[in-house]
Amino acid sequence: MASPRQHPSNADLQPPSLALLALEFRAPWEFGALLPAWPALQRAPQGDGHAVIVFPGLSASDASTIPLRRYLGSLGYQMQGWDQGFNFGPRAGVLELAKRQLTEAFNASGRKVSLVGWSLGGVYARELAKELPQMVRGVITLGTPFAGPPKSTNAWRIYELTSGRNIDRESETYNLPEAPPVPTTSIYSRSDGIVAWQGSLQAPSSANPQTENIEVVASHIGLGLNPSTWWAVADRLAQREGHWRPFDRTGLFGLKSLIYPDPTRA
Repeated sequence: MASPRQHPSNADLQPPSLALLALEFRAPWEFGALLPAWPALQRAPQGDGHAVIVFPGLSASDASTIPLRRYLGSLGYQMQGWDQGFNFGPRAGVLELAKRQLTEAFNASGRKVSLVGWSLGGVYARELAKELPQMVRGVITLGTPFAGPPKSTNAWRIYELTSGRNIDRESETYNLPEAPPVPTTSIYSRSDGIVAWQGSLQAPSSANPQTENIEVVASHIGLGLNPSTWWAVADRLAQREGHWRPFDRTGLFGLKSLIYPDPTRA
């Protein structure tokens, strides 16, 4: 039987194949694509100045999110990294410090804070929003595994090695598939070589209809450096508080639907 803490259809979900894992080496080309895409990226909706905290992925630090944070900062947001060095899992004190950072950002501005998380960082963002929803404007995750078995990624061994925790027992502590009670967007790629893409799909939530999945064509390592990801993140952050709408895949003479495939297709 499937655990109540994962989607039943994902009970036997396996990690991405070796072929997809090998495709992760294309990440530098995704970063290189930012240059020709820059004029279009500068036309993304401008921000309203609210605070945004970005959480890095497993074994990564704030250095990995500098390009994304600088781009979003140029659109008018108050950007913050997570300020905890390398992300080696939710070791003692990690989530407590993250909650303190969120609380301080909220109190300093008097406005709700948006949370963006890459891979494991997205798990932190989702769980923080569940615990402190009154302080969170919305959550955006990039290739975050929350809807599949804990070993449906090619990174679970690294997680256990760096965190010193058993991933099966750790996953039982949290109801990861449950959507936070705030607008929530999961950005994922079917060609992700680290995380099985089905494990990044937010199931419809009767408790929170403001949830969505946005598919992009990217590697896992390149998700936070990919032009299509940057545009989608900027678009979602720019929504007025209390006026959430699903991501619009139409426009740009039909090119937008090519850049962002229909996530509902089989």
